[in-house]
Formats: sequence, C-alpha cells, structure tokens
Amino acid sequence: MIFKTLKWGIAWSLSLSLFCTNTVSAQKLNGKAVDPVDLVNPLMGTDSKPSLSNGNTYPAIGLPWGMNMWTPQTGKNGDGWQYTYAADKIRGLKQTHQPSPWMNDYGQFSLMPVTGKAAFDQEERASWFSHKAEKATPYYYSVYLADHDVTAELTPTERAAYFKFSFNKTDSAFVVLDAFDKGSEVQIIPEKNMVIGYSTRYSRGKLTNFKNYFVLIFDQPFDNYSTWEGKERFKGKLKSTADQTGAILGFKVKDKSKPVQVRVASSFISAEQALLNLNELGNRTFDQVKADGRAIWNEKLGRLAVEGDNIDQMRTFYSTLYRTLFFPNKLYEINASGEKVHYSPYNGKILPGYLYGGTGFWDTFRALYPFLNLMYPSINVEMQEGLKNAYLEGGFLPEWSSPGFADIMVGNNSASVVADAYIKGLRGYDINTLYEALKHGANNEGPMTAVGRKGVEYYNKLGYVPYDVGINENAARTLEYAYDDFTIYQLAKALKKPKADIELYAKRAQNYRHLFDPSTNLMRGKNKDGKFQSPFNPLKWGDAFTEGNSWHYSWSVFHDIEGLIGLMGGNKQFNTMLDSVFTQPPAFDDSYYGGTIHEIREMQIANMGQYAHGNQPIQHMIYLYNYSAQPWKTQYWVRQVLDRMYQATPDGYCGDEDNGQTSAWYVFSSLGFYPVCPATDEYVLGAPLFAKTTLKLENGKTVEILGNQASAQNFYVNDLKVNGKSYTKNWLSHQELVKGGTLSFDMTSKPNYNRGATLDAAPYSMSTELKTVFKK
Repeated sequence: MIFKTLKWGIAWSLSLSLFCTNTVSAQKLNGKAVDPVDLVNPLMGTDSKPSLSNGNTYPAIGLPWGMNMWTPQTGKNGDGWQYTYAADKIRGLKQTHQPSPWMNDYGQFSLMPVTGKAAFDQEERASWFSHKAEKATPYYYSVYLADHDVTAELTPTERAAYFKFSFNKTDSAFVVLDAFDKGSEVQIIPEKNMVIGYSTRYSRGKLTNFKNYFVLIFDQPFDNYSTWEGKERFKGKLKSTADQTGAILGFKVKDKSKPVQVRVASSFISAEQALLNLNELGNRTFDQVKADGRAIWNEKLGRLAVEGDNIDQMRTFYSTLYRTLFFPNKLYEINASGEKVHYSPYNGKILPGYLYGGTGFWDTFRALYPFLNLMYPSINVEMQEGLKNAYLEGGFLPEWSSPGFADIMVGNNSASVVADAYIKGLRGYDINTLYEALKHGANNEGPMTAVGRKGVEYYNKLGYVPYDVGINENAARTLEYAYDDFTIYQLAKALKKPKADIELYAKRAQNYRHLFDPSTNLMRGKNKDGKFQSPFNPLKWGDAFTEGNSWHYSWSVFHDIEGLIGLMGGNKQFNTMLDSVFTQPPAFDDSYYGGTIHEIREMQIANMGQYAHGNQPIQHMIYLYNYSAQPWKTQYWVRQVLDRMYQATPDGYCGDEDNGQTSAWYVFSSLGFYPVCPATDEYVLGAPLFAKTTLKLENGKTVEILGNQASAQNFYVNDLKVNGKSYTKNWLSHQELVKGGTLSFDMTSKPNYNRGATLDAAPYSMSTELKTVFKK
C-alpha cells in the first residue's frame, strides 16, 4: 500500500492551483499594484536571544495553518532558538512545528546537502551562509551554502514539500537526512530512490504512540548510500533504528543544470499516510508548487488590501499579517477515503475529525482568535470542532497545546476562545459539547496546573484564589477566571441555558472586585483570611501575577471597565492611573524570579514607563481611555506603539511574537479598532494607520476603512462617519461591520476633545448591563 500513487492528490493540486491563480489580489503603494506576499519579511523578529526577544520568531516557510513548516536551522538540534539572525552557519533545512522557542519543537527532522565528504554530524556538516545570499518568502526559501558550494531551495504544501539542491559537478555530492534523537528510524529503498522513517522527538507533555513518519523520494538514483547512528556511519546499510539516526544519500552530479530534487511528506499517523500526503505535490514541478504557494498566500493576505505611500508601514503590516496565519496549525490529515483523521496527542489513538494544535490561549484569546472570527471565520469553525475533539479525547480543553496538553501559563482562557467564536456568529460545529467543556474546565482542576482551574475550590468558595495557600500567580488566576466566567455567562445567554447557569457565571464574573485594593487603586493578592498580602510592591513581577506586575494586571477586567472605573473613584482618577503607566520610570522588582527575565528587560528599554507591550497582559490597556471619555489618548498611544515597537526587520518586535497575538494587535490597530473584550459584539476604536484599507470578508461583503489625511502627524480622529452618517460612539459592532460598508475617519494633527467624550459613547461594560443586580 505504501508505494501506490493516488490520483486524488494530483486532482487536488490542480484544482488548488486553478483556485489560487483566480483569486490573487494586489495592494497599492503610491498608486501602483503590489502583491501582498512580496511585502512580507519572514525574518522579522529573528534577531532574538533568550535574554532579549525582538520577536523570537523563525522564518516559517509553509502555507497558512499548514501541518508542517520548514525553516533553516542555525541552532543545535533541540535548541528552541532554531534560527537566529546573528548566526552564520546553517546545519540543515528542518521540518518544524514549533510555536515558540520556549515551547520548543516536536516531530522534527532535517535535510542538508554536503560535498567533499559524507559529513553527517551536525557540527561537521554545518555551512557558512550570508543573508546576502538568502531569500526568504512565506512560500519559498533559498540559501547558498558556501562550504559545500550548493544552493538549497524548498517550497511547501500543507503536509509536504519540494526540495532542490544545485551542486557543481562532483562525484561526492550527498544529501544528509537527520531524524534527530530521542528515538528515530530510517530505511533506504534504493530501487525506488526512497527513504522512509520516523522521528519521535518532542518537548512538551507526555505523548503516547507519538511518531512523525516521513517519506522522501528523490528524482535520481543513489550512487551510494549509508545510514548513521549517533557518531557512526554504516556504509551500504539499508535500515537503522537508534536514539539518533539518519541517512546519507550520494549522487554523481554533472553540473548545476540538473539539481538533485526530492519530494518530502510526513504524517503523525503512519508511513502509508505520509505517502498519501506526498500526493499534495501531485506531478507538479518545483516551480509550479512554488507558484501555487505564492497564489495561496496572495489570496489569504489580500483579504486585507491596504493603500498608502509608506513602504515601511506596508511591509510591517503584511509581515505581521503573515504571522497571524500559522497557529494553531492543522494536526488532521486526509486518508485514502478522503476522510479527515488525526493522531490524538491526548490519548495516542488515530481518530476521525479535525484537530489543531500549537497555541497558548493565554496569549491568543486577546486578539488572534477575534481576528480569525472577523477575517477567516471558516478556519476557526474547523478549530472549534477540533477543540471539541480535544475535550472528548483528553477530558479537558487545552489551554496550551504543543501538540497536546502543555503545563505552562495560567487562566482558563479556552472559555474566551469558544465563546467569542459563537458570539461573533460562527456556526456549524458542536457548540453544546463545547459549552459543557467550558463548565467542566471552570469547575475542576485538570491533570496538570495549566489545565482546568488551579485553585478552583478556593475560587468558587471565596471568590478568589488566595495568596497564602501555595498557588503561584494567584491574583492573575483570579482576574482571568473572572473574565472567563463572563465569557461563559455570555455563551450561556446566547445558548439560552438554564437561568441558574447564567446567574452563577454572572456572579463569578464580578470576582475581580475581591482583589481591588482601594488604598493603592490597584489589584493585589489576598490571603485566605480576607486580608491583603503584605508587604505589597506594585512593581514586583511574578509572585501574585504572571509575567507582569500589578500595574500590568490591574487592567485585566476586560468585561467591566465601568466597574473598575467605579472602584478607582471615577473617570478622572481612572485616567490619572492610566496616565501613570506611561509617566512612571521603568523600575522593577525581579526578586521573585531571582533575575531579570527578558520580558522585564524589554519593558525597561522601551522608554514607555511601566507599559510593557512586549507581553500580553497590558496590550489592551491603551484602548481603555475610550471608556473614560478621553479617546484621543488612545489614538496617541496606539500610534506611538505602531511606529516605535514594530518594524519589518530582524529586530522588529518588542518582545515575543507569541503565535500571532502581538502581530494581531498591530493588524487590528492599523485598521483603527481592537477587541478589548472578546465574547462581546464590540471593537473599541483607535485610529487607522493607512489612507485606505479594504476588508474582503468571507460572506462576500467588503468594508472600506478610510483614513482621510492620515499621516505621521495626523493620527487623531476629528470625526467618524459610518456609511455616510456621523458616528459618535467609541466602539463598533461586529454584527454591523460584517454587513459591509464604509468607515470614514477624518484625521487631524490635534485632538478633538469633544468627540467620544460623553458617557454614552463608552463601549460595553458588564456593570452597565447589570446595574440593578450588582451595586457598588
């Protein structure tokens, strides 16, 4: 079965090619058409290291939400910093599924062309390279490997890839396959120019029956071959199984006119399925696969068409947009019967249906998932069905999946991801099972700290997770649980669930109030006996909070900013507190960590006071002036962050990019609005960056966003018209937006102190809705 060629793969590739070439969309720079994919820099954010993140990204060469990506590997095997811009040697071209360097990778293997001798050790085979002889696009990568005088190229599909290695004339050309350590196998099949095998390496959780099976088919016969295990080579051996294995395939090469080409695919299910996945390439040539990949990216990126005269802004916009379209990535595959099936990292079985993985909801619930719900809802329908499968297979929804449960970060933010999709109108999946999953997660501790709710018994009894009961980051957990309860409340209302459910989660959504300290106007850890923890330093990172301090987390009341304003003493005091974030020096207490973590350093060097855009907890805070009658301050600070903290360069982020979240902030903010509170219908206003942006929605409608007179100086909103009518609110309705229309912002260099400065202009707050229920 493994060696059969299936016709459906060829048909799939041809139909895909026809679809993509008919849907390419060009953007306009100074009035001239530009393909959006040509504005993407996959190296944005790659100039990073553990002590300072400028993105912690790698050049991801793949298709949107594809099961596999590929990247040049500069770091040692197993190093999460698998590609860093400052490196000068490449060890291989690696298949990767890595969501971040902190999570590391799983199922990886690599290919590396070498000459002169069959060097297979990662240090010996590594070659010097230069960015001057490197070309990285979302759909194609090329690099000149100087020590071997070889140009290596690759172009991917969702589960396969095409490689091309251009050697000079030699009888000592080799392609080295590295299946990595922790248990791997390779088998060479010379009569078919084929290598099959598997990698079992992974970094997070406990994966039962995990293997990433791969198949490689070369376009020319092997002149010689070997396997290798660890440091030892076995000439002529066909199969090796060991801790670390690989293959060495030798070729006689006449010249560069006939490069060695190899088609590669993989599967988490079986070797037979890997061969099925190879049919994504069909019998297309390398250049055809490359052209089709380009068309796919142009279609996806082109759904947001921006027009302007600033090439740097356009490059940054499309480079960040590119990063929003990878995670979570597909874990499902298509079997011989055309059915969707997946390996389950939750129970080790092969099961039917969708599954996605590789994302942390602590990061991505904020803007990444709301962005999918606006611009790519059909893919999130698949993701929601995949979440249902994860719950049925693992007993809980994941909060960080890589690819299964990962014990990292806090909160129960799967509730937000599920609720926001339904509130925003997504349908066609099993929402009732997902609702039960949310209730289960909200009322139980999971198999590990980061699944379910750690401290749930305290939270449900006292209304908060106490500081003094041995549960770390307790205040952060409390604040996030309260917001997550709000999202369950919202979903319960939408699904017309029993009154008891609705009232329970409405009440719990107000639990944030337990941690508000009126003596400081900040959130503070509270002991089991009801007294605030002491001593209290609001600049102390960690401890009661997660990767931040009280100044960062005190705004994490996404669903009830009016309630928070009331606790702080009204709009004037609230605005003073907001202003204080920026006017304070970037002082910090890092004693909880025993050293300065990179998130602290990134705040310190940004020269924005206590504002720490490089991490997620405070990213929405800039938009809160819209709730307190000073929206012009939102407009000012949004532009400051857009201009200063992002650039399409290797050091172009101000912290971890984090699976599309920090990029989604940029994309939304460039449009002129942001989802402060997912699981509501509203976006909170900022100001558009571009003269014109057109959103091409999946329902066939379009939204035109005009930034009239927008410029480096004109970043304030003087007036807003929606479909030609003056609009005075500080928020937009999702349901109205998806009907299509025009948002016309008149931009100016001076604030309009009157627009949006009335109480009725403020966005949604739960206290507004329930004033008769919850009294201050």
